Amino acid sequence: MRRQVLLFLSLQCLSYVIGQVSYSIPEEMSKGSVVGNIAQDLGLDLKRLKSGKARVNTGGSVEYIGLKKERGVLLIQERIDREALCGETTPCALHFQLILENPMEMFRVTVEITDINDNTPSFTNAEKRFEISESAVIGSKFILEKAIDSDIGMNGLQRYSLTPTDNFILKLQNQADGSKKVEIVLQKPLDREKQEYISLLLTAIDGGEPQMSGTMQIFVNVLDVNDNAPTFNKPLYRAKIQEHSPKGTSVTTVSASDKDIGVNGEISYLISTSKRVLSELFKINIKTGEIILIGDLDYEKAKMYQMDIEVVDSGGLSDSTKVVVDVIDINDNSPYINVLSKSETVLEDSPPNTVIAMLSVNDPDSENNGEVECNIDANIPFKIQSTLNGFYTLVTEVALDREIASQYNITVTCSDEGVPSLSSSVTLTLQVSDVNDNAPVFESSSYEAYIVENNTPGLSVFTVRARDADWNQNARVSYILEDSSVNGVPVSSYVSVSADSGVIHAVRSFDYEQIKDFHFRVKAQDGGSPPLSSNVTVKILIQDQNDNPPQVLYPVQTGGSLVAEMVPRSADVGYLVTKVVAVDVDSGQNAWLSYKLQKATDRALFEVGLQNGEIRTIRQVTDKDAVKQRLSVIVEDNGQPSRSAAVIVNVVVADSFPEVLSEFTDFTQDKEYNDNLTFYLVLALAVVSFLFITCLVVIISVKIYRWRQSRIMFHSNLPVIPYYPPRYSDTLGTGTLQHVYNYEVCRTTDSRKSDCKFGTAGSQKVLMMDPSSTGTMQRIQSEKSILDEPDSPLEVRNCTYHNNSPFKNFTIILLHALHLLGCSQ
Repeated sequence: MRRQVLLFLSLQCLSYVIGQVSYSIPEEMSKGSVVGNIAQDLGLDLKRLKSGKARVNTGGSVEYIGLKKERGVLLIQERIDREALCGETTPCALHFQLILENPMEMFRVTVEITDINDNTPSFTNAEKRFEISESAVIGSKFILEKAIDSDIGMNGLQRYSLTPTDNFILKLQNQADGSKKVEIVLQKPLDREKQEYISLLLTAIDGGEPQMSGTMQIFVNVLDVNDNAPTFNKPLYRAKIQEHSPKGTSVTTVSASDKDIGVNGEISYLISTSKRVLSELFKINIKTGEIILIGDLDYEKAKMYQMDIEVVDSGGLSDSTKVVVDVIDINDNSPYINVLSKSETVLEDSPPNTVIAMLSVNDPDSENNGEVECNIDANIPFKIQSTLNGFYTLVTEVALDREIASQYNITVTCSDEGVPSLSSSVTLTLQVSDVNDNAPVFESSSYEAYIVENNTPGLSVFTVRARDADWNQNARVSYILEDSSVNGVPVSSYVSVSADSGVIHAVRSFDYEQIKDFHFRVKAQDGGSPPLSSNVTVKILIQDQNDNPPQVLYPVQTGGSLVAEMVPRSADVGYLVTKVVAVDVDSGQNAWLSYKLQKATDRALFEVGLQNGEIRTIRQVTDKDAVKQRLSVIVEDNGQPSRSAAVIVNVVVADSFPEVLSEFTDFTQDKEYNDNLTFYLVLALAVVSFLFITCLVVIISVKIYRWRQSRIMFHSNLPVIPYYPPRYSDTLGTGTLQHVYNYEVCRTTDSRKSDCKFGTAGSQKVLMMDPSSTGTMQRIQSEKSILDEPDSPLEVRNCTYHNNSPFKNFTIILLHALHLLGCSQ
């Protein structure tokens, strides 16, 4: 088999490379036959064919040739019959494209199909009958049917032969379309009396190897006396008709004449049946010679038809002419759009001129009807470019933004230039993939939140929200409290921020009197890579609560001395005795103070100013009034609920200072008992503390001594025999000698004695109190060995402690200390 390969590669100034390769193969090759090594011819690597998803695009027609990517060769997939594929068209070729992706590349492939001698010359009719008058003159011609051979070139029809040649010889005449006109010519007069019927054999022979032939039988019936043959007026007729004209349309009319008269002058017309397609499209009126359309003409299938018209008289004499019918194209085909390759998604930060799709457009119409122009909508960021004749690329025109449009439906419309214009369109859906190009944005440039003081720690104060215009992980916002300090203290000790919801929680309870407001910054960070963030300032304002009672500044209340105000007996009404001065560290209405006289020795003698706290007389002082006056003044704020403070004001009604001193002495005698009690309490506390510290020092010394003794025994060579007390039990059964013992504490309120008992029954685990106020507490204590050895002996002792201190709490403290140190004493 002879195969010719011609490779044309051309580099275009485009966003991808286009090449062309041509092959030549014979028809009727078996399936699986190799057409050519396209990878080698195009200089492509086999890996490139696989990674680029190489495929063959035939534009929707039958895929006769396929691609074997593993070998990089083109293989026959379907039987190729050149005659069925191209008919008489030469050269006959298959055109398709090889498409690669990542990056997109396209190569045009042309495979020429060469003819082989696979068709035998044949005649439409197996026999032909003539009725020829015996008076036919020598040289009379009789038209024969042409043989049909679908092959071309040397494999097509080459010659004819006629046998016998006693009366007739074969004459061939070349025609304008390259075919041969076949005639038999009378070379010897006929004599009906000698031979009424003549049988001839016409053989058509091709030039293939091996040579093939077909025959047609010719029967001649010899008649009498018709010596003039009909003749056509013109040797060639031309007609034009539009494609898809309705059936019954008149194409043209041929005309012939016969010089004979009568029956011998009657002529009839017929179309040569050498081509079957002609009999399906046209018919001729045998009497008038009018050629009428009976089929559907399609310019895209055939642009011209040639037919042979015969005229025969009643005597069998005939003539022929040729009719050429030109089919006029009309715009009856819309452009056909084929998507060669397309991308489903594109990153929003893709640069301009990124290839989105490759298209091929074909319009089988001719001239302007086949000229195509493609366009897309003007309000989308894409453009379409023509790369080669009939091939287009769809590219991005500007940078994309997913936040403006996450999806595009791109409609490509291709229109021809016919009248009226026909168009077709295809819609491509393109998803824009998100990249992290938008930082989170808070709903406000700053925030203010209020919280009432004395709040519960963990209270939700406020929520900040930020939104990210990106999508999915790039839009997932996390909230972070930025490091800062408030009065030298990290802000994280004041508030916390929920990373997911942005809820701000109070970490501590706030005191308005210590801090009235503070601010901090919250960062919103998305989940992109790299992450983007933005900040916002949050100001927390502490709202005051009425949590502080008024504080009396004057008169000063002291425990060691007594202050009294003196009022002369000659004081008039409204005499200013003193002024109670108080403050409230709260603010606002919570700090508004009012003063009221709660109790007084003589309520009819004094009054207190509601707003200013001034104590004044409301009547004239008399001799009957008591010398010592004790006033109780309530200072109350305006909060809800209100808080108050009381102050005792001692007033002495006297005219001289010695009288005041005597009264003052009486006041101070009541204080002596309290002073003595305070002294004894302080002394008792010092003694108890000394005894407690002494016990701790002794216990620690004993523990150290025992530890040293146990270490000496451990390092000796003497065997150690473990000793288990009678009431020892390994409750867990693990063999790790977890020592369990119980102790009981009994205390009465009157005996002032406390007993500590160790080693009692250990079945109870709860604290029980009886009505006699005697408490019994039993516990299970797990104690490690001093040497941390599983077989070290455990010593359990019964010990009782008696404490004659008047302070009962000391006994409990001492018992806990002894328990923690192992009850060594």
